[in-house]
Amino acid sequence: MKPLQLPGIEAYALDKTRPEPAQLTALEARTWASMKNPQMITGRLEGRLLKLLVQICRPQLVLELGTFTGYSALSMAEGLPDGGRIITCDVDPVARDVAQAAFDESPFGTRIELRMGPALETLRALDETIDFAFVDADKLNYQAYYEEILTRTRPGSVILFDNMLWSGRVLDPADDEDRALDALNTTIAADDRVENVLLTVRDGVQLVVVK
Repeated sequence: MKPLQLPGIEAYALDKTRPEPAQLTALEARTWASMKNPQMITGRLEGRLLKLLVQICRPQLVLELGTFTGYSALSMAEGLPDGGRIITCDVDPVARDVAQAAFDESPFGTRIELRMGPALETLRALDETIDFAFVDADKLNYQAYYEEILTRTRPGSVILFDNMLWSGRVLDPADDEDRALDALNTTIAADDRVENVLLTVRDGVQLVVVK
């Protein structure tokens, strides 16, 4: 199987993307130094994409499923319009502590509310309209997240799912996570309720716009 992206091209894209603020650079370093699975961090390329999309869409409410150490939430908070806010959720208390400390240090941190608990519970308890959602949580529940988020959006809302190429494993699914991501990609591509494009940014970003 050929690699989906050449490392040199990915490095070039990273180099030609505007750098993130110093706080996010420090947060990435802290994540790699202290977390069990540091590769889960969003990173500059995808983080800058999230910031730009939020700037373009100007959402009032962003929902993030999967906070980890807060890099993606802070990236999106940087692009929010006045009055915009983010609800983000996670189940890992270690990641929560790192993320909350980063939020407390950031000038954008007051725009972010971190809720602890399973993502589906947080989502189902939400009674507000979601303008923009970023999903980077447990992969087996991605289909459920998709349906629950759709019921809480309006036309023009944006939903992004991370890891939708899954290091190429969606090409030949071998386990439950592989099959779940492949199935959601198939569902989205055929869903008349949305428009979509599957981007080859990092590990694959499924960009969905609600009709």
